Amino acid sequence: MVTAYVLINCDLGSEERVISELKSIKKVKETRGVFGAYDIVTKIEAPSSELLKDLITTRIRKIDRIRSTLTLIGIEGQE
Repeated sequence: MVTAYVLINCDLGSEERVISELKSIKKVKETRGVFGAYDIVTKIEAPSSELLKDLITTRIRKIDRIRSTLTLIGIEGQE
């Protein structure tokens, strides 16, 4: 299983809407609003890195009102 954390910036005031859409994605394990340089942090898990990349590019990054993302992919064996 491959784990990634996606740091998200979205339009001001759209955080709750974006979080709701993220939570509807099956592979999303946790999503929460945060203070700091990013607005939302999302944890996702997929069976392979290819599926993970596809999920990020075709589902998450296409959510309306998301301005930018930064993806941190976990290193297997360093849990």
